[in-house]
Amino acid sequence: MQTANSRTTISPSAALEAARQELIEETTRGAAGRAALECYADRVDTLLQRLFFEAPPPSQPVVIIALGGYGRRHLTLHSDVDFLVLFERTLGADEELFVRGFLHPLWDLPLVVGHQVRELGEFARLETDNPEFLLALLDARRLVGDPGLYSRFLSAFHRPDAHASILDLLQTLIDERHAKFNGTLYQLEPDTKDAPGALRDLLAVRTIARLTDPALLGYGPADPARLDEAEDFLFRVRSIVHHERRRNQNLLSHELQEKASQMLGYAGAQPRQRVERLMSDYFRHARTVSRSLEWARKIAPRPVGVNLVQSRDGIRFVDTQRAGREPHTWLNAFQAALDHSTRVADEALALIQQHVDRYAAEDFFPTTVERDGLLKFLKPQRGLYARLSEMHDRGLLGRMFPEFQAIFSRVVRDFYHKYTVDEHTLLTIKNVEKLTGETTSSRARFSGLLADLAEPELLVLALLYHDVGKWSDEDHRVESVRMARLMFDRLNLGPESRAMVEFLIANHLGMSLVAFRRDTEDPEVVRNFAEVVGIEERLKMLCLLTFGDVGAVSTETLTPWREELLWRLYVDTYNQLTLRYGDERIQHDQSGVVKLLDGRPSDVSEEEIRRFLEGLPCRYLHLFDREAIYRHVQLSRDISSDHVHATLDRRGAAWELTVVTLDKPFLFSNICGVLSSFGMDILRGHAMTNPNGLVLDTFQFTDEERFLELNADATAQFLEVLQAAVSGRVDVAARLRARARSPLHQSKVRRFAPVIHADSHSSQGYTILDIIASNETGLLHRISRVISRHGCNVELVLISTEGAKAIDVFHITAGGAKLSDAAQAGLTADLQRMLEGHDEAD
Repeated sequence: MQTANSRTTISPSAALEAARQELIEETTRGAAGRAALECYADRVDTLLQRLFFEAPPPSQPVVIIALGGYGRRHLTLHSDVDFLVLFERTLGADEELFVRGFLHPLWDLPLVVGHQVRELGEFARLETDNPEFLLALLDARRLVGDPGLYSRFLSAFHRPDAHASILDLLQTLIDERHAKFNGTLYQLEPDTKDAPGALRDLLAVRTIARLTDPALLGYGPADPARLDEAEDFLFRVRSIVHHERRRNQNLLSHELQEKASQMLGYAGAQPRQRVERLMSDYFRHARTVSRSLEWARKIAPRPVGVNLVQSRDGIRFVDTQRAGREPHTWLNAFQAALDHSTRVADEALALIQQHVDRYAAEDFFPTTVERDGLLKFLKPQRGLYARLSEMHDRGLLGRMFPEFQAIFSRVVRDFYHKYTVDEHTLLTIKNVEKLTGETTSSRARFSGLLADLAEPELLVLALLYHDVGKWSDEDHRVESVRMARLMFDRLNLGPESRAMVEFLIANHLGMSLVAFRRDTEDPEVVRNFAEVVGIEERLKMLCLLTFGDVGAVSTETLTPWREELLWRLYVDTYNQLTLRYGDERIQHDQSGVVKLLDGRPSDVSEEEIRRFLEGLPCRYLHLFDREAIYRHVQLSRDISSDHVHATLDRRGAAWELTVVTLDKPFLFSNICGVLSSFGMDILRGHAMTNPNGLVLDTFQFTDEERFLELNADATAQFLEVLQAAVSGRVDVAARLRARARSPLHQSKVRRFAPVIHADSHSSQGYTILDIIASNETGLLHRISRVISRHGCNVELVLISTEGAKAIDVFHITAGGAKLSDAAQAGLTADLQRMLEGHDEAD
């Protein structure tokens, strides 16, 4: 909040002139070094602060930030006064009045003002095409204005990735600048600012140290005191050049060398003698600066995280004392090693080993930030096994996961496994890791499964815990599940993630048993296994877990023949789940329904649960946990033909939309269209209809434009448009066309030739449409409109994406029956035309 300063009788012009005269006097005495420049900068600060308070106040927070040399308080007589006028949000009329009131008085003063007016949101992205501005921002200093806004600016700008990018830009600028001087500092008429060994090089030395390791200058070729001496000398010389040239020019010409040597008090009867002594000192200081910069560029590590750098021997901590006090940051070192394809330095590993016993498991993951960081770290990627092994060797893995420590060097004499239990566990993860990027061998098919997983980190978490129960001689699957639940509680894992990991641990032997010891040619065997698995995501996870687990028993266990058996079981089970799941409907007496009724909350009756579940596919009970089903039942209450009951919930990095309504034409199409019209990218979805016409649609999607996050009324606005679209009051196709025409939302999508396959044989009650196409905005909306125009109902749909490809499976009927051959041909032909762009189907 602005406050009025006490008025002063002296005018801004007179105040500035007095400050300039002080600096001129120091300059003519040869004493305008760093201290004099800092004093002059302070006087300019006072002037800008005064003008700030005299300007009309804006209606939002604002802060004035000194930049570059002014930010460092190194302001010579004719230096540019660079500053940033930073507002919190978009400028209005009040802000424009403030800017004019603040800047206009400056234009009447003998100052060269360089200013920028920005909003805070503009600093979310680096302006890599403006490297000089980025370097100037490094020296930002608050002059006056809102301190909270300034703090947020610093947080937005000073990020490890930003520092790394700025360091790269600085290296390029150094090379380009040196090239203008033929790469040599020995210029007989040197530029005191830009020449090799001059002030910009000295600033570069300090900037490199600041961005990488502040202690760097302490063990370079010149100690910090010598660099300070060189800086003060160069400032005194540059001040003289500015004074004599009366402008911002920095060339120390032969003529000015005589005047500078005299002002600086060099001895000598003749000007030549004084100049020679001056230039001898100049080159001595320039050599000090130049050698320090050369050394810093060669030896400086690269910033890769908060308090983390990458040096020649790997990732290490910058401030080791701080690192020792902050165990929640240790995992960041291993994540950085993964990100940069390197190792964690021995120095950092030794520090972790030294301090690790001081901390409990909770100390490593105190907030959701660290817990989310763990799940990110566990995503399969090259180097994960090596990093986990480093953590295990230094005692960190066992501290983070005390249950894992129970199998440290554990030996189970079954004459089958070739490794200790802990190493077997890590090798299972290594086997999955090897699948990342595999495209050539027969294992590419397993690699494709891994790439298709929505949350592959849950697979690694399950592998990490699948054998921890072997510390005991009891059934290790049961004990492993019990121990994993302790970890779930510590990490505050969500119910869906818990259910997935628990399922994988409890059933980690099941798929190998069926694949290798049962007759998988028997349809009943496959059907029973499909009932255990329930949904495709579990099947993919379990297949990959089995692949990793069997392969880690020994190098000879997972033979090509066993790989083939495992893959056949996967394919047969997948077909069972996806092609026939619509034919299997929930029965009131099946175990899942009984459990729902027994555990129901008091405000949900048995009758409304049974009524809601009637006719839904059995897979519904596998897709949703108990609490979600109760919420769906509550959403279905008091629903009429014009009602749309919907919820919108955050699910980690994605969002989930749940819609319950009564069936109506173009329903599914309109919902998809609304999502696309708001810029949402649909990842997965399920659409189900019961015989009473009750529709349950769920969609998982990402909001890359952050509409829901950045707008306070976004949820209400979205649901209002959804209601209007479903009831026919909004033209969804028109919204999509408007979005497509907007230059803000145009993007290039890699196009694929569409593939459409219609199948009326695999299901007893539905025609199944498999569609693979380019994942373009509004794709599902256009597909489902074509389906509806052919008089077909979408009874069930499975939506998924693989990068730029959309892979969608529709279970459809016409008049309550499967489509005839002629109807199939007509529908697929129209879909093909639409997907090829000949008919937009609006």
